[in-house]
Amino acid sequence: MHDTDMTVTTDDGTALAGTLTLPTGPGPHPAVLLLHGSGPLDRDGNTRKVPVNLGPPLAEALAAAGIATLRYDRRGVGATPGTWRASGFTDNYQDAATALLALAAHPAVRPEAVGVVGHSEGALHAMALAARHEVRAAVLLAGYARTGEEALRWQARSIAEGLPAPVRLLRGPLGALGNRALARVRKTRTDVARIAGLPVNARWMRENLAHDTRDDLVAIHAPVLAVTGAKDIQVDPADLDEIHRLVPGSTEVHRLPDLTHVLRPDPGHHTLRSYRRLLRGPVDPGVLALVTTWLTRRLDPSPGQPLAEERTSSA
Repeated sequence: MHDTDMTVTTDDGTALAGTLTLPTGPGPHPAVLLLHGSGPLDRDGNTRKVPVNLGPPLAEALAAAGIATLRYDRRGVGATPGTWRASGFTDNYQDAATALLALAAHPAVRPEAVGVVGHSEGALHAMALAARHEVRAAVLLAGYARTGEEALRWQARSIAEGLPAPVRLLRGPLGALGNRALARVRKTRTDVARIAGLPVNARWMRENLAHDTRDDLVAIHAPVLAVTGAKDIQVDPADLDEIHRLVPGSTEVHRLPDLTHVLRPDPGHHTLRSYRRLLRGPVDPGVLALVTTWLTRRLDPSPGQPLAEERTSSA
Protein backbone atom coordinates (compact mmCIF):
# COMPACT_ATOMS: atom_id res chain seq x y z
CA MET A 1 0.00 0.00 0.00
CA HIS A 2 0.98 3.63 -0.37
CA ASP A 3 0.14 6.49 2.04
CA THR A 4 -0.09 10.00 0.67
CA ASP A 5 -1.09 13.29 2.29
CA MET A 6 -4.52 14.58 1.29
CA THR A 7 -6.06 17.87 2.38
CA VAL A 8 -9.80 18.48 2.25
CA THR A 9 -10.87 22.13 2.24
CA THR A 10 -14.21 22.80 3.92
CA ASP A 11 -16.74 25.53 3.05
CA ASP A 12 -15.29 27.85 5.70
CA GLY A 13 -11.73 27.33 4.40
CA THR A 14 -10.53 24.92 7.10
CA ALA A 15 -7.96 22.47 5.75
CA LEU A 16 -8.68 18.98 7.08
CA ALA A 17 -5.33 17.20 7.01
CA GLY A 18 -5.62 13.55 6.12
CA THR A 19 -4.03 10.42 4.76
CA LEU A 20 -5.13 8.67 1.58
CA THR A 21 -4.00 5.05 1.59
CA LEU A 22 -3.89 3.51 -1.88
CA PRO A 23 -3.48 -0.15 -2.80
CA THR A 24 -0.59 -1.25 -4.94
CA GLY A 25 -1.25 -1.55 -8.65
CA PRO A 26 -2.91 0.75 -11.13
CA GLY A 27 -6.03 2.69 -10.22
CA PRO A 28 -8.54 4.03 -10.03
CA HIS A 29 -9.59 2.07 -6.95
CA PRO A 30 -12.75 1.65 -4.92
CA ALA A 31 -12.45 3.62 -1.68
CA VAL A 32 -13.96 4.27 1.72
CA LEU A 33 -14.05 7.26 4.04
CA LEU A 34 -13.16 6.31 7.63
CA LEU A 35 -14.88 8.29 10.42
CA HIS A 36 -13.85 7.95 14.06
CA GLY A 37 -15.59 8.45 17.40
CA SER A 38 -16.21 11.58 19.45
CA GLY A 39 -13.70 13.95 20.99
CA PRO A 40 -10.35 15.34 19.78
CA LEU A 41 -9.44 12.39 17.55
CA ASP A 42 -6.68 12.35 14.99
CA ARG A 43 -6.80 10.55 11.66
CA ASP A 44 -5.87 7.23 13.27
CA GLY A 45 -8.70 7.41 15.81
CA ASN A 46 -6.48 8.36 18.74
CA THR A 47 -6.54 10.71 21.69
CA ARG A 48 -3.79 10.76 24.28
CA LYS A 49 -5.85 8.80 26.81
CA VAL A 50 -7.87 6.62 24.40
CA PRO A 51 -5.70 5.42 21.49
CA VAL A 52 -8.22 3.27 19.59
CA ASN A 53 -5.81 3.22 16.64
CA LEU A 54 -8.35 1.94 14.14
CA GLY A 55 -7.04 3.85 11.12
CA PRO A 56 -3.74 2.13 10.23
CA PRO A 57 -4.80 -1.53 10.58
CA LEU A 58 -8.08 -0.99 8.75
CA ALA A 59 -6.39 0.94 5.94
CA GLU A 60 -3.77 -1.79 5.61
CA ALA A 61 -6.37 -4.56 5.52
CA LEU A 62 -8.49 -2.75 2.94
CA ALA A 63 -5.48 -1.85 0.78
CA ALA A 64 -4.52 -5.53 0.66
CA ALA A 65 -8.01 -6.17 -0.72
CA GLY A 66 -7.68 -3.43 -3.36
CA ILE A 67 -9.63 -0.69 -1.53
CA ALA A 68 -8.33 2.81 -0.80
CA THR A 69 -9.03 4.65 2.48
CA LEU A 70 -9.20 8.34 3.45
CA ARG A 71 -8.97 9.38 7.09
CA TYR A 72 -8.37 12.86 8.51
CA ASP A 73 -7.55 14.81 11.66
CA ARG A 74 -10.57 16.44 13.28
CA ARG A 75 -10.62 20.24 13.64
CA GLY A 76 -8.08 21.41 16.19
CA VAL A 77 -6.30 18.05 16.24
CA GLY A 78 -3.04 16.95 14.66
CA ALA A 79 -2.31 18.93 11.51
CA THR A 80 -5.83 20.36 11.16
CA PRO A 81 -6.27 23.93 12.49
CA GLY A 82 -9.17 25.06 14.64
CA THR A 83 -10.62 24.32 18.08
CA TRP A 84 -12.30 20.97 18.54
CA ARG A 85 -14.48 22.12 21.45
CA ALA A 86 -16.00 24.81 19.21
CA SER A 87 -17.12 22.26 16.60
CA GLY A 88 -20.71 21.06 16.69
CA PHE A 89 -22.10 17.64 15.90
CA THR A 90 -23.47 19.04 12.63
CA ASP A 91 -20.05 20.58 11.86
CA ASN A 92 -18.52 17.12 12.15
CA TYR A 93 -21.12 15.78 9.73
CA GLN A 94 -20.52 18.60 7.24
CA ASP A 95 -16.77 17.96 7.37
CA ALA A 96 -17.42 14.27 6.70
CA ALA A 97 -19.69 15.11 3.76
CA THR A 98 -17.03 17.40 2.27
CA ALA A 99 -14.39 14.69 2.71
CA LEU A 100 -16.65 12.12 1.04
CA LEU A 101 -17.11 14.33 -2.02
CA ALA A 102 -13.37 15.05 -2.18
CA LEU A 103 -12.59 11.35 -2.00
CA ALA A 104 -15.01 10.52 -4.81
CA ALA A 105 -13.44 13.26 -6.95
CA HIS A 106 -9.85 12.06 -6.45
CA PRO A 107 -8.31 10.78 -9.71
CA ALA A 108 -7.08 7.60 -8.01
CA VAL A 109 -10.62 6.69 -6.88
CA ARG A 110 -13.58 5.22 -8.74
CA PRO A 111 -16.44 7.62 -7.93
CA GLU A 112 -19.13 4.98 -8.37
CA ALA A 113 -17.43 2.66 -5.85
CA VAL A 114 -17.12 4.77 -2.71
CA GLY A 115 -18.29 3.68 0.73
CA VAL A 116 -18.09 4.88 4.31
CA VAL A 117 -16.95 3.22 7.54
CA GLY A 118 -17.81 4.83 10.87
CA HIS A 119 -17.04 3.92 14.48
CA SER A 120 -19.08 5.26 17.42
CA GLU A 121 -19.89 8.92 16.56
CA GLY A 122 -18.45 8.18 13.14
CA ALA A 123 -21.11 5.49 12.68
CA LEU A 124 -23.82 8.13 13.20
CA HIS A 125 -22.31 10.31 10.48
CA ALA A 126 -21.92 7.26 8.24
CA MET A 127 -25.68 6.68 8.58
CA ALA A 128 -26.37 10.30 7.59
CA LEU A 129 -23.99 10.15 4.62
CA ALA A 130 -25.55 6.91 3.38
CA ALA A 131 -29.00 8.51 3.68
CA ARG A 132 -28.16 11.79 1.94
CA HIS A 133 -25.35 10.99 -0.52
CA GLU A 134 -24.57 8.41 -3.16
CA VAL A 135 -22.49 5.72 -1.48
CA ARG A 136 -22.05 2.10 -2.51
CA ALA A 137 -21.85 0.69 1.05
CA ALA A 138 -21.94 1.76 4.71
CA VAL A 139 -20.27 0.05 7.69
CA LEU A 140 -21.54 0.97 11.15
CA LEU A 141 -19.23 -0.05 14.01
CA ALA A 142 -20.91 0.49 17.39
CA GLY A 143 -23.69 2.72 16.08
CA TYR A 144 -27.04 3.19 17.80
CA ALA A 145 -30.67 3.53 16.69
CA ARG A 146 -32.22 6.12 19.00
CA THR A 147 -31.74 9.75 20.02
CA GLY A 148 -28.44 10.93 21.38
CA GLU A 149 -30.02 11.61 24.76
CA GLU A 150 -31.44 8.10 24.96
CA ALA A 151 -28.05 6.68 24.01
CA LEU A 152 -26.27 8.81 26.64
CA ARG A 153 -28.67 7.72 29.39
CA TRP A 154 -28.26 4.04 28.43
CA GLN A 155 -24.48 4.50 28.46
CA ALA A 156 -24.55 6.09 31.92
CA ARG A 157 -26.61 3.21 33.35
CA SER A 158 -24.39 0.62 31.67
CA ILE A 159 -21.15 2.14 32.94
CA ALA A 160 -22.58 2.55 36.44
CA GLU A 161 -23.23 -1.20 36.64
CA GLY A 162 -19.49 -1.79 36.38
CA LEU A 163 -18.58 0.56 39.23
CA PRO A 164 -17.55 -0.72 42.68
CA ALA A 165 -20.48 -1.55 44.97
CA PRO A 166 -20.03 1.50 47.27
CA VAL A 167 -20.18 3.80 44.26
CA ARG A 168 -23.23 2.04 42.84
CA LEU A 169 -25.08 3.01 46.02
CA LEU A 170 -24.73 6.62 44.88
CA ARG A 171 -26.44 6.04 41.53
CA GLY A 172 -29.54 7.98 42.62
CA PRO A 173 -27.70 11.17 43.64
CA LEU A 174 -25.31 10.88 40.69
CA GLY A 175 -28.26 10.45 38.32
CA ALA A 176 -29.85 13.60 39.72
CA LEU A 177 -26.58 15.47 39.14
CA GLY A 178 -26.51 14.14 35.57
CA ASN A 179 -30.04 15.34 34.93
CA ARG A 180 -29.16 18.81 36.19
CA ALA A 181 -26.06 18.86 33.98
CA LEU A 182 -28.11 17.91 30.91
CA ALA A 183 -30.63 20.61 31.74
CA ARG A 184 -27.83 23.18 31.95
CA VAL A 185 -26.41 22.02 28.60
CA ARG A 186 -29.80 22.45 26.93
CA LYS A 187 -30.01 26.03 28.20
CA THR A 188 -26.60 27.01 26.82
CA ARG A 189 -26.32 29.04 23.63
CA THR A 190 -22.54 29.10 23.23
CA ASP A 191 -20.16 26.64 21.56
CA VAL A 192 -18.28 26.02 24.82
CA ALA A 193 -19.64 26.20 28.36
CA ARG A 194 -18.54 25.24 31.85
CA ILE A 195 -20.60 22.45 33.37
CA ALA A 196 -19.73 21.33 36.90
CA GLY A 197 -16.63 23.50 36.61
CA LEU A 198 -15.34 21.80 33.45
CA PRO A 199 -15.25 23.18 29.90
CA VAL A 200 -17.49 21.14 27.59
CA ASN A 201 -18.36 21.27 23.92
CA ALA A 202 -21.86 22.54 24.62
CA ARG A 203 -23.02 22.96 21.03
CA TRP A 204 -21.87 19.45 20.13
CA MET A 205 -23.76 18.10 23.13
CA ARG A 206 -26.97 20.02 22.36
CA GLU A 207 -26.98 18.84 18.77
CA ASN A 208 -26.03 15.26 19.60
CA LEU A 209 -28.68 14.94 22.32
CA ALA A 210 -31.39 15.99 19.88
CA HIS A 211 -30.17 13.93 16.93
CA ASP A 212 -32.24 10.83 16.14
CA THR A 213 -30.34 8.32 14.00
CA ARG A 214 -33.56 6.53 13.10
CA ASP A 215 -34.43 9.37 10.73
CA ASP A 216 -31.31 8.53 8.70
CA LEU A 217 -31.56 4.76 8.97
CA VAL A 218 -34.95 4.65 7.23
CA ALA A 219 -33.54 6.71 4.34
CA ILE A 220 -30.51 4.49 3.60
CA HIS A 221 -30.67 2.55 0.35
CA ALA A 222 -27.06 1.36 0.20
CA PRO A 223 -26.11 -2.02 1.66
CA VAL A 224 -25.33 -1.77 5.39
CA LEU A 225 -23.05 -3.81 7.64
CA ALA A 226 -23.65 -3.09 11.36
CA VAL A 227 -21.31 -4.56 13.98
CA THR A 228 -21.54 -4.08 17.76
CA GLY A 229 -19.83 -6.04 20.49
CA ALA A 230 -21.88 -8.01 22.99
CA LYS A 231 -19.78 -6.37 25.72
CA ASP A 232 -20.15 -2.80 24.46
CA ILE A 233 -20.95 -0.66 27.51
CA GLN A 234 -21.36 2.58 25.54
CA VAL A 235 -23.82 1.45 22.86
CA ASP A 236 -26.69 -0.97 23.41
CA PRO A 237 -26.01 -4.09 21.30
CA ALA A 238 -29.78 -4.60 21.08
CA ASP A 239 -29.93 -1.61 18.74
CA LEU A 240 -28.64 -3.93 16.02
CA ASP A 241 -32.15 -5.36 15.79
CA GLU A 242 -33.58 -1.88 15.28
CA ILE A 243 -30.98 -1.05 12.63
CA HIS A 244 -31.86 -4.26 10.83
CA ARG A 245 -35.56 -3.42 11.02
CA LEU A 246 -35.26 0.21 9.90
CA VAL A 247 -32.81 0.06 6.99
CA PRO A 248 -34.92 -0.65 3.90
CA GLY A 249 -32.17 -2.20 1.78
CA SER A 250 -29.71 -5.04 2.21
CA THR A 251 -28.61 -5.19 5.85
CA GLU A 252 -26.23 -7.51 7.68
CA VAL A 253 -25.81 -7.23 11.45
CA HIS A 254 -23.34 -8.94 13.78
CA ARG A 255 -23.34 -8.95 17.58
CA LEU A 256 -19.85 -10.28 18.28
CA PRO A 257 -19.22 -12.16 21.54
CA ASP A 258 -16.75 -10.50 23.95
CA LEU A 259 -16.17 -7.53 21.62
CA THR A 260 -16.08 -4.15 23.41
CA HIS A 261 -16.68 -0.58 22.30
CA VAL A 262 -12.96 -0.09 21.61
CA LEU A 263 -13.08 -3.01 19.15
CA ARG A 264 -11.01 -5.35 21.29
CA PRO A 265 -12.37 -8.56 22.83
CA ASP A 266 -12.52 -8.91 26.60
CA PRO A 267 -13.31 -12.47 27.76
CA GLY A 268 -13.46 -11.41 31.42
CA HIS A 269 -15.66 -9.03 33.40
CA HIS A 270 -15.65 -5.87 31.31
CA THR A 271 -15.86 -2.34 32.73
CA LEU A 272 -14.71 1.11 31.69
CA ARG A 273 -11.52 0.49 33.62
CA SER A 274 -10.68 -2.34 31.21
CA TYR A 275 -10.01 0.11 28.36
CA ARG A 276 -6.44 0.93 29.36
CA ARG A 277 -5.50 -2.77 29.31
CA LEU A 278 -7.39 -3.55 26.12
CA LEU A 279 -5.96 -0.62 24.19
CA ARG A 280 -2.47 -1.99 24.63
CA GLY A 281 -3.49 -4.74 22.21
CA PRO A 282 -4.50 -4.55 18.54
CA VAL A 283 -7.93 -4.06 17.02
CA ASP A 284 -9.68 -7.43 16.84
CA PRO A 285 -8.49 -9.08 13.61
CA GLY A 286 -11.89 -10.73 13.23
CA VAL A 287 -13.53 -7.30 12.95
CA LEU A 288 -10.99 -6.20 10.35
CA ALA A 289 -11.55 -9.39 8.34
CA LEU A 290 -15.33 -9.08 8.53
CA VAL A 291 -15.33 -5.46 7.37
CA THR A 292 -12.79 -6.11 4.62
CA THR A 293 -14.57 -9.18 3.24
CA TRP A 294 -17.97 -7.45 3.25
CA LEU A 295 -16.66 -4.28 1.59
CA THR A 296 -14.78 -6.27 -1.02
CA ARG A 297 -18.08 -7.82 -2.15
CA ARG A 298 -19.99 -4.54 -2.06
CA LEU A 299 -17.45 -2.18 -3.63
CA ASP A 300 -16.55 -4.47 -6.53
CA PRO A 301 -12.73 -4.04 -6.60
CA SER A 302 -12.53 -5.43 -10.15
CA PRO A 303 -14.30 -3.20 -12.70
CA GLY A 304 -16.55 -5.16 -15.01
CA GLN A 305 -17.21 -7.98 -12.56
CA PRO A 306 -20.78 -8.35 -11.26
CA LEU A 307 -21.51 -7.45 -7.65
CA ALA A 308 -22.10 -10.28 -5.22
CA GLU A 309 -25.74 -11.02 -4.62
CA GLU A 310 -27.16 -8.85 -1.84
CA ARG A 311 -29.02 -10.62 0.96
CA THR A 312 -30.59 -9.28 4.09
CA SER A 313 -29.40 -11.25 7.08
CA SER A 314 -29.07 -11.02 10.82
CA ALA A 315 -26.41 -12.71 12.90
